[in-house]
Amino acid sequence: MAASMASQVLLRGLRRASTKFLLLEKSKLTRVNPRRWLNLQEYQSKKLMQDSGVAVQRFFVADTPADALEAAKRLNAKEIVLKAQILAGGRGKGVFDSGLKGGVHLTRDPAVVGDLASKMLGYNLTTKQTPKEGVKVKTVMVAEALDITRETYFAILMDRACNGPVMVGSPQGGMDIEEVAAKTPELIFKEVIDIFEGVQDDQAVRMAANLGFKGPLERQAADQIKRLYDLFLKVDATQVEVNPLGETPEGQVVCFDAKINFDDNAEFRQKDVFAMDDMTESDPTETEAAKYDLKYIGMDGNIACFVNGAGLAMATCDIIDLHGGKPANFLDLGGGVKESQVYQAFKLLTADPKVEAILVNIFGGIVNCAIIANGITKACRELELKVPLVVRLEGTNVQEAKRILSESGLPITSAINLDDAAKKAVASIRKK
Repeated sequence: MAASMASQVLLRGLRRASTKFLLLEKSKLTRVNPRRWLNLQEYQSKKLMQDSGVAVQRFFVADTPADALEAAKRLNAKEIVLKAQILAGGRGKGVFDSGLKGGVHLTRDPAVVGDLASKMLGYNLTTKQTPKEGVKVKTVMVAEALDITRETYFAILMDRACNGPVMVGSPQGGMDIEEVAAKTPELIFKEVIDIFEGVQDDQAVRMAANLGFKGPLERQAADQIKRLYDLFLKVDATQVEVNPLGETPEGQVVCFDAKINFDDNAEFRQKDVFAMDDMTESDPTETEAAKYDLKYIGMDGNIACFVNGAGLAMATCDIIDLHGGKPANFLDLGGGVKESQVYQAFKLLTADPKVEAILVNIFGGIVNCAIIANGITKACRELELKVPLVVRLEGTNVQEAKRILSESGLPITSAINLDDAAKKAVASIRKK
């Protein structure tokens, strides 16, 4: 396999490049809270793997120090790892407001687990990926600690270039895989999966060999690879990333840590999986937006953006920044828009106290601009909009939409293109 191809696959698929990530990279803006779709706690992902026959560490979940202590005793392991469960990375280097340092602790004394859990549960853990105040820990995972002789990387993900799933692996696991792809692309291996045939035995064995597993471990790793693909299909995943897929001194292949991303459109048939979603760590505005099939991203700034499409959202935020403004947030209404959605969008945007102006930027393909215009006028009247509103509409029924806005009698500023809209939105704040 060509190294450059592997590198491209990783850069596309393994950076977890959500709309939020791309937006922040392009606009260099500060995100207030981490954006997530369905995102499971570590123990929930491990349970899904366990149910599919994937080898994971033995573990229990506890929500009281007494339960954590009991779990440690039940494990009867040589060494125990206690891990705080929050939806953020960097837990090992995090700090609790109880004074405890580190959200991950190893111990050979089960009696210590209860004391450690008492300093985790009910306290906020702050890491490099949490808000400044941290996130309250409500559960901990008590697991058997296993030594790792060697770490590898393995993932299954959807790749547009291949029109389906691919396996990507590297013998260099337990580290930033993008860095591996950039510095040593020859250590990245890819196998395209036929969606009708699934992972073939020879593919699984070849990937296991490329990951550096030898002898009996090669067959064991190949079996784990096939089981991970079964999980991938079973839960309608878009990505199953195992880092590390490790080898123990006892000659076992174990999935030590995994990240599973799901297809939100499969919620109707994955009700048990989506029922695991803990919304307590979600931004309340994002949760409310999702009720109306709207996607909300919050940022530091004072100009709210109402758009249709992630690409248009990034362009809108960039050009506002170019003209000296700062987006406060953006709300993406997608394609199947209704007037009621527009109303709810304005309600959410104006609820942000930082918002001093609103920029609507709609490029109507499947979106009917007239519906947007009717929704805008309705929202302005019923919500008694008090901040400047700049509207740029283009596409389907745009002339009718412009007529609706001009005859509304509302103080709406029209713009002829995106550049014009951004300039007017920034100027409207400077005039205040």
